[in-house]
Amino acid sequence: MEDLTPRKQDLDPIEIASRDEIEALQFHRMKRSLKHAYENSPFYRNRFIEADVHPEDLKTLKDIAKFPFTYKQDLRDTYPFGMFAVPRNKLVRVHGSSGTTGKPTVVGYTANDIDVWANLIARSIRAAGGRPGDMLHNAYGYGLFTGGLGAHYGAERLGCTVVPISGGQTERQVTLITDFQPQIIMVTPSYMLSILDEFRRQGLDPRQSSLKVGIFGAEPWTNAMRQEIEEAFDMHAVDIYGLSEIMGPGVAQECVETKDGLHIWEDHFYPEIIDPVTGEVLPDGQMGELVFTTLTKEGLPMVRYRTRDLTRLLPGTARSMRRIEKITGRSDDMIILRGVNVFPTQIEEQILKCKGLAPHFQIELAREGRMDNMTVHVECALDQVDADARAKSAKELVHHIKAIVGVSTRINVTDPNAIARSEGKAKRVVDNRPKG
Repeated sequence: MEDLTPRKQDLDPIEIASRDEIEALQFHRMKRSLKHAYENSPFYRNRFIEADVHPEDLKTLKDIAKFPFTYKQDLRDTYPFGMFAVPRNKLVRVHGSSGTTGKPTVVGYTANDIDVWANLIARSIRAAGGRPGDMLHNAYGYGLFTGGLGAHYGAERLGCTVVPISGGQTERQVTLITDFQPQIIMVTPSYMLSILDEFRRQGLDPRQSSLKVGIFGAEPWTNAMRQEIEEAFDMHAVDIYGLSEIMGPGVAQECVETKDGLHIWEDHFYPEIIDPVTGEVLPDGQMGELVFTTLTKEGLPMVRYRTRDLTRLLPGTARSMRRIEKITGRSDDMIILRGVNVFPTQIEEQILKCKGLAPHFQIELAREGRMDNMTVHVECALDQVDADARAKSAKELVHHIKAIVGVSTRINVTDPNAIARSEGKAKRVVDNRPKG
């Protein structure tokens, strides 16, 4: 793979500033953002009053712990525009979640918010190895989902040529990659596996493609999947992190030269790690739930927003700003099976150890009598379709999951292409257990 380390003279000065400089900027911006939220958002003014705190109570960065948390349910309770801190006519765009579990969560952006977002996505693409003039194949979904348009504006800001194909039409995706010769692709990691399958279906060698960098986000993925994709395409696979409530993609980015976790763009977002049960702030290095306070957002400032993503804070390496480890899962996606905590990423890691299996899977939860059971439906590799090979792979996977994760599972090894493909975020868990 090509060395794509950015030149220091191309970086924003704040990326390599001292920690003292970063924290001084954070404190200045945090005071201003808390004041903006208090004075312009009835929601936050009431929330602060209920908690008996005032923006003037912030004397140091750590004083943010005095302020109340914000939850996803708060956006649902104030649907659609009740949390905005500017008049609706000052918003230039709204985005929202898919709303599959009820009303969507709606977020809004001023012109300055969009400008900041584009700059941070441009910074992220550059950190991933992208350069002005590169062609970028954008297979994130466009529309209310923040991925497509967020990546698009940032790539243009960096000076890339954007192919706005969005998700789906996998055969056409491969055709355009082959014909247009892009250097960069932005897409969910699970859909990149579908693109890989299509390369092979068409008899094309993915290692001969023009792609040099894949920037993958919107769902947890493992280092084992990174290795699978990098070896298949002979390209760099790096992680991007974000969520619509905080901005969208581009809150944090993995640097291509180290690939050792995602640097948070701390000049715009202040991170904390908390105990997901007690809410207690944990020291850097401890695993817990990621919490963000926005420092520069105008339309929808967020104070101590609980992301439900589980990770830990680490010191900077390629940049001065602190890193988060790859997200291992979400506290609300965690499966509790017979008293054991299980995350889909753990199952994925074990599947990728089995050469007879493809990396397409779905977990089904069911209850028989008083006992919860888990079945992992996973495809066989294209060259492992006979019954004996499938049985051997199933036995191997049962062993890995029991030894590493600590639970007994049933394994259903299916035909190739039997697991439903996702054009966006993969649906990894189907819970058929009775409610209540």
